[in-house]
This record gives sequence, structure tokens and C-alpha cells, in this order.
Amino acid sequence: MAASRENAARKPRQEARPAASAPHQGTFFAWLAQHQVVAVDSLLRLAADWVSTLLTCAVIGIALALPLTLVLLLQNVQRYSGSVQHSGSLSLYMDERAQPALLSLVKQLQNDPAIASATLISPEEALAEFERESGLAEALGGLDANPLPPVIEVVPAIEDKAALAELLASLKTRPGVAEVEFDQLWVERLDAVLRFAERLALLLTVLLGSGVVLVIGNTVRLAIENRRAEIVVVKLVGGTDAYVARPFLYTGLWYGIGGAVIGCVLLQLGLLTLAGPLAQFIASYDGDFRFADLGFGGAFLVVAAAAGLGWLGAFVSVVQHLRSVEPR
Repeated sequence: MAASRENAARKPRQEARPAASAPHQGTFFAWLAQHQVVAVDSLLRLAADWVSTLLTCAVIGIALALPLTLVLLLQNVQRYSGSVQHSGSLSLYMDERAQPALLSLVKQLQNDPAIASATLISPEEALAEFERESGLAEALGGLDANPLPPVIEVVPAIEDKAALAELLASLKTRPGVAEVEFDQLWVERLDAVLRFAERLALLLTVLLGSGVVLVIGNTVRLAIENRRAEIVVVKLVGGTDAYVARPFLYTGLWYGIGGAVIGCVLLQLGLLTLAGPLAQFIASYDGDFRFADLGFGGAFLVVAAAAGLGWLGAFVSVVQHLRSVEPR
């Protein structure tokens, strides 16, 4: 009997232990439900004044689309120029008296670890290619002799500037080499232009991102002024600053998301307009080009970043202006 009473006394204690975390779960779900209600209410308020909301989101979308367009264009050019930079080759113009030793020289160059490939172009092949590209076949047909020398096209396997300079100097000393032409200068100029474009894109991103924060902050400030009486009443009944600020933070969040969606649409329209001419330009240089767009992952990152900017702009405005709204 005593043992059964002791077991009966232990059962309520054992059954009560799993329920100890129930208040914490209830508090979390209540907090989550409050945020859900405030987020939906903020969205419905923006939808009620949809004209003003659309104009604000359009301004934000344009501010986001401009740097995004530049960044995407820059990424596509870099993607294409990556293969171009590796195609920087050296042209060895050979002396006609060195023709018997050309094949052996080509084999030596091909075995050099600093050289990716070496291709011999005979005078006949060079003249046929020149006629095909220049369109002067009839005029060149009247020449008594072929004026073009044999050429060896050398593609370096190295990219270091010092190593390339050493390779260039060694090729000039090869027997039978009359002149060496290196077309790396325009590639270096392209690199400089791309570095400038990268910094310009970064500068525009920072400036226009700051503009988005200011636009959303000013819009939230006007919303605070329009709801001043409501805020005073909420504070009179015991509402905390965090509770009062919550709907305005969600307002900035929704502005950022809406602007990002419009910005992505504008970006896609702009890329569709620019992709055709850019593809034609690259195709004229015998380049295989496919324009890379933002993609789902990129669009998600843009929306997330814009939502963060919207929240930041609303937070700055709330901290600055909500303190001045106090019951008297």
C-alpha cells in the first residue's frame, strides 16, 4: 500500500515535466502570430493606397535596375573576355631563307612548356586568308609574287607579365625570326577598362542603394506623421516603442520587396533590348556568345538585399522621428 501511494504521488510529477516547455512554445507562436498580423496589415495599408505605393516602388525599382544592369553587362563582358585574354598570341614573321628549318622550329616551340601551341601559316595560306577577309581577291590576283612571309602563330601558356616578356625576348633571338608581333597590348587595355567599369558599378551601387534607403526613410517618416494621433493613443494605453515601430518596419520591408520586383522586371526588359545588338557585335568577331541573365538565385538575392535596405531605411526613420511622437 505504501509503495502504491508513492508511485501514485510520482506520476503527476513525471507527467508534468514534458509540459514545462509549453509556455515557451505558446509565447513564440503568439509572437509569430503578432508579426504575421502586423505584416499583413502593413501590406493591406499599402495596397489600399496602391497608386502612391506603385510610384514609390517604381522609383526604388529604377534605382536598383541601373546598377544591376551595369553589373550584369560587366559580368557578361568579363565572361567573354576571359577566353579572349587567353587568346593573346604572338606572330613570328619568318625570313624566307629560313623556310627549310620552319618545321623543326615549330616542333621546338611546341615542346616548350611556356607555349600552349605553335602553328605554321604558309605564305599561300596567309594570302588566301587575307583575300577572304579583305574582299580584294581580284586586286590581289594580279600580283606577280606572294609578298607575305611565312608566319608562326604562338599562343603562350603563361600569363605572368615578366614571364611573357622573357618569352618574347627569347623568341626574338630564334634563328630565322625577322619580327615578333605581340597583340597583348589591347588585352591589357581591355583589363583596364573592365577594372574601371567594376569600380563604377560599385560606386553606383553604393550611391543608389543609399538613395533607396533615403527614399524609404522619407516615405516612412510621412507615414509616421499621418498616423501621429494613432501612435499617441497606442502609447497612452501602454504600447511600447518596439510595438509602435513594428508596422513601419514592415512597411519599409514591403517597399523594398516591391521595388526589387519592379527592378528585376526593368532589368530583364533592358537585357532583352541590349542582348541582341551585343550578341551581333561579338558574333562579328567569330565569338560564341550567350547572354547570361540574372537567374532565380540572383533575383532572390536582389529581393533579399532590397528588403534589407527597406528595413534599414524604415529603422533609421523610426529611430529618428518616433521619439518626437509622445502623449502630452
